[in-house]
Amino acid sequence: MNATKTTLLAALITFTGATAVAHADDVRPDQVNKLVNDGTIQAFDKLNQAALANHPDAKIEETELEEEYGRYIYQVELRDAQGQQWEVHLDAGNGEILREERDD
Repeated sequence: MNATKTTLLAALITFTGATAVAHADDVRPDQVNKLVNDGTIQAFDKLNQAALANHPDAKIEETELEEEYGRYIYQVELRDAQGQQWEVHLDAGNGEILREERDD
């Protein structure tokens, strides 16, 4: 592959990655109460309980609420009793676990 094609490919990959990232926006803390009160998202304590359902002895280390493509996603990082870290993504509107993975 010549240098021009390589440069164009690298630019396309960078642009595509930047576009994907631009679709996930952190929700500001001052917006959270309105979203809960409007019934758009569930209260964080309820979402935390859902995240801990599969890891009852785990401790929550970090949480984050993002809006991705018009959907609110609640991300929770957990550490279980064995010291293993887990990342759980929930639909903040209904508490459904969308993805759960062990963090290496």
